[in-house]
Amino acid sequence: MLTHKSKYALKALIVLAREFGHGPVLISNIAEREGIPRKFLELILLELKNHGILLSKKGKGGGYALGRAPAAIHVSDVLRVLDGPLAPTPCVSRTAYMRCAECLDERTCGVRLVMKQVRDATAAILDATSLADIVVRIDQAARGKPALTYSI
Repeated sequence: MLTHKSKYALKALIVLAREFGHGPVLISNIAEREGIPRKFLELILLELKNHGILLSKKGKGGGYALGRAPAAIHVSDVLRVLDGPLAPTPCVSRTAYMRCAECLDERTCGVRLVMKQVRDATAAILDATSLADIVVRIDQAARGKPALTYSI
């Protein structure tokens, strides 16, 4: 399940993707536009800045901006920074693998086999979806065009 923290981060990043190349955006503007609690947003944006996803500028004309082009920031980048591994169980994680204590045979564990499939499908979608892709989908939806769909 997507946490509020990640959902708010993605909403803020979409705003910044739309404003990319036009200078920094104030936290208060992002919070107001997206209905995000300002103090919570400050913490989220600071964490994204500390991981190189965002840049910040202080003073007049300051605010936050994307650290790289919207096409180069993927949903998976954001979720991994804020929430950790994408895997639903540690035994299928690529970055935080940990064997389940109760598992007798990992190779034939039915739960692990299914959760690996879930992890692989989730990672494939999130690794392939950039902020630029999301902006395109929003614009298509606003024009009444069907959004992209994925089949697994």
